[in-house]
Amino acid sequence: QEQKMEILQAITTSTDTAKEAPFVPIGIAGFAAVVAYGLHKLKSRGNTKMSIHLIHMRVVAQGFVVGAMTVGMGYSMYREFWAKPKP
Repeated sequence: QEQKMEILQAITTSTDTAKEAPFVPIGIAGFAAVVAYGLHKLKSRGNTKMSIHLIHMRVVAQGFVVGAMTVGMGYSMYREFWAKPKP
């Protein structure tokens, strides 16, 4: 019973976090998509060395996450400073 309450509380907390920072789940989903794409393309990489392929996939995945964080930060700043109604 207590374990069910902890799970419910964790789900509620993660939902609240997603409402406060909606771009975090988008960044995670993008990272997962890039990893899946990289694994899919692993067999058909042609002449490219494995290490170079992995480095390219890592850079793309990190770029997606950093981009999502940057957009999320900009959105948060907009909500905090410009979108607030003036008293």
